[in-house]
Amino acid sequence: MKMRSGRTVRDLRRENRTAVLQRLYFDGPLSRFSLGPVTGLSSGSVSNVVSELVAEGLVEEAGSVDSAGGRPRTLLRISAHSGYMIGVDVGETRVRIELFDLALNELARLERPLATESPRRVDRYDVGVVLGHLREGIPEVLSQAGIPAERLLGVGIGVPGIVAGSTEDGAVVHGQTIGWDAVPLERLLRESRLLPETVPYYIDNGAKTLGQAEMWFGAGRGAQNAVVVLFGSGVGACVVADDMRAGMALEWGHLTVRVRGRHCRCGAKGCLEAYAGAEALLERWAEAGGRPPVGSDEETALTAMLAAAYPAPDAEGTTAPADATARAVLEETAEYLGAGFSDLINLFQPERILVGGWAGLQLGRRFLDTVRTYTASYSLKYPAARVQIDLGTLGPDAVTVGAAILPLADFFARGGRRTEADPEQQSPVWQTSLRERAAQ
Repeated sequence: MKMRSGRTVRDLRRENRTAVLQRLYFDGPLSRFSLGPVTGLSSGSVSNVVSELVAEGLVEEAGSVDSAGGRPRTLLRISAHSGYMIGVDVGETRVRIELFDLALNELARLERPLATESPRRVDRYDVGVVLGHLREGIPEVLSQAGIPAERLLGVGIGVPGIVAGSTEDGAVVHGQTIGWDAVPLERLLRESRLLPETVPYYIDNGAKTLGQAEMWFGAGRGAQNAVVVLFGSGVGACVVADDMRAGMALEWGHLTVRVRGRHCRCGAKGCLEAYAGAEALLERWAEAGGRPPVGSDEETALTAMLAAAYPAPDAEGTTAPADATARAVLEETAEYLGAGFSDLINLFQPERILVGGWAGLQLGRRFLDTVRTYTASYSLKYPAARVQIDLGTLGPDAVTVGAAILPLADFFARGGRRTEADPEQQSPVWQTSLRERAAQ
């Protein structure tokens, strides 16, 4: 039956269930009495919805709290073991796969290196190699935790590049910098028959999944407008704003910061990534006469570069001479980052810019104050005075957490039901939930 608004009774029930699940998830445990004001539902609607969710095992009792002069009120919470999600980070040097329960507690994890005998970056991302890691790793984390595949709400995967939708192939990845030209990743995974057909895949840009994690659980909480940037071998960003509530991935690393500058791995010249990505940073050190450690991965090499530029005292209090070349390259990089941040400020006027990714966290701990100074010098004064630039708080695992949020958010948008729903009806519910979450 349709109401005057065009919504059906089924739509209304789903939205009521979504409202209760979201509030219990983000603010719980809560009593039935407390759920009314925070969801805007009547006591009767709350009672009906809670009864359904308890009967389905999605919600459970969590003790009681005294009321003002009456009987103690029973507290309710989401049942952590009522569903499971897998988050995957197809990262810069490895594929990381993690299994979470509904409360995003990590139950199992594994990592597989992306390395070949060739130093060329694109070889690391051979589609067959990445698929092989996923085909082996997804069943393995389920086996480690003893979780049947049928209990998964879905698998979320963060990837480099632009993700587009196709009616025939599902999610298709356009990763120019890694040699992926319209890779039908979702179809390839489906054809592998790793999981039951009822378990969905959610594939999105890795910077966007990082942004979603920080907005839900990290340093983005409370912001209406934020940009979350990811620094690894490459550079990316995710914008969350009033008119982009679900977040939008930006190929920020390919914004030109120097005309006729260094060649970028995307094929253009002068991109920010050609100066600030970890891969380019290490190349610039070597080109300037530095000595990056031979045979090590990028994370180890960047750690060595920072240690060479800013040596720590030894056990006897003696400090070795600093590597002037490494320090000069790093300090120049801080200025490029400041210029890149200023573009984000002038374009989007965010309340916050949050720095994440393994390289971003390493560099940020050393250079964030310097980057802030350069950012202010390159930005318009009004928006620059109103932005807060900080490190993300979720660490290097944030991409996998954000990837696991993709199936979780869709599950909530469907009112905690596993059956398929109209995607056009799901989207506004999910977008609103993210905006409300960011405002808290």
